[in-house]
Amino acid sequence: MTAFSTLNVLPAAQLNNLTELGYLEMTPVQAAALPVILAGNDVRVQARTGSGKTAAFGLGLLHRIDVTLFQTQALVLCPTRELADQVAGELRRLARFLPNTKILTLCGGQPFGAQRDSLQHAPHIIVATPGRLLDHLQKETVSLDALHILVMDEADRMLDMGFSDAIDEVIRFAPATRQTLLFSATWPEAIAAISGRVQQQPIRIEIDTVDALPAIEQQFFETSAHEKISLLQTLLSQHQPASCVVFCNTKKDCQAVCDALNAVGQSALALHGDLEQRDRDQTLVRFANGSARILVATDVAARGLDIKSLELVVNYELAWDPEVHVHRIGRTARAGSSGLAISFCAPEEAQRANILSEMLQLKLNWLNAPARQSLLPLAAEMATLCIDGGKKAKMRPGDILGALTGDIGLDGSDIGKINVHPMHVYVAVRQAVAQKAWKQLQNGKIKGKSCRGRLLK
Repeated sequence: MTAFSTLNVLPAAQLNNLTELGYLEMTPVQAAALPVILAGNDVRVQARTGSGKTAAFGLGLLHRIDVTLFQTQALVLCPTRELADQVAGELRRLARFLPNTKILTLCGGQPFGAQRDSLQHAPHIIVATPGRLLDHLQKETVSLDALHILVMDEADRMLDMGFSDAIDEVIRFAPATRQTLLFSATWPEAIAAISGRVQQQPIRIEIDTVDALPAIEQQFFETSAHEKISLLQTLLSQHQPASCVVFCNTKKDCQAVCDALNAVGQSALALHGDLEQRDRDQTLVRFANGSARILVATDVAARGLDIKSLELVVNYELAWDPEVHVHRIGRTARAGSSGLAISFCAPEEAQRANILSEMLQLKLNWLNAPARQSLLPLAAEMATLCIDGGKKAKMRPGDILGALTGDIGLDGSDIGKINVHPMHVYVAVRQAVAQKAWKQLQNGKIKGKSCRGRLLK
């Protein structure tokens, strides 16, 4: 592994910040991409989620920011609002050494007027979804005239979601002389085509998926389609994971599997394309804060999911594309941690398993299905309170913590993650005190104002 200090162009303050954040050594994608990015070259990087790519392009764009110029100098395009929020959060952490750096997210599902007001003072860095950014560009509330660096993160999913035309339109507003960084987990022809349109002599960096997987133990089970539910329930009962994602290929299967798990006391949430944005936001928050131990998801819906310590990934159905399989299981071994991936294979999926074995250059580890036993429940440790207010009401995590531990009388150890969103605050509390906290909130106050909330179920 290579230390960040070998990058001689990084200032001491930035290196100190990286150390404080726990960035001690570069991941393979960082070691390969950062020297090229810092030298000012266009790059096209193929690397899976969890490889450390956000820090790779984040350090690159921060290197080119002049905070004394109040102009937008860097732009990051993301396929989803969730990923944009995660990227912006990581950039803010990386930018702590650079005082007064303004980073703004522009995504759909949020009030346009509030975004327009924030743009009165141009941010140095914008993290955006293509559609909403294009709205601002067309209404002239955003200017890219001073743009130095453009990043396209998870470009393959942006194309999957139909953003190709919007991306082309956004590019027309950007200066022709710029640095363009393109990151993608897979490399279909459409990505090569868009690279050809938006980049100048890009250097291609590919982090070999075979080399990226040694920390993941893979187990394969041959089973009939109708026996998969029973096998899944049994394995979850045996492994008792604190957090697990189960991947299905269709929205219908996703919901059916989720319902079957909840029916036997295994706390699960479903994440698929039929969910409204509010329900999707709440599902992601509840899974991340421990209010459910299992997330049953489709591939597109789970894109951008950022869970730091995912113990188990289950492929309820094998993916059609081996690259998607690698992307799925990589979520359980992020940034060097080890993980377990379990895959079910019905007879009609045998060809997919053979292709996967060839692609990974790996003899698949086939195991016998365990005998059905009495199932142990997988109850969630936490529950989630949703409190009206959020950033619009200038609520901060400290305000919520103070109200819960003060007037309501909860112990600090009973309170988990506090997520402040524009219109709501989501608070994880232990199941044992959740009802008490919810009832007390109905009569309590936060920042001197009466509050309304509900317990999410």
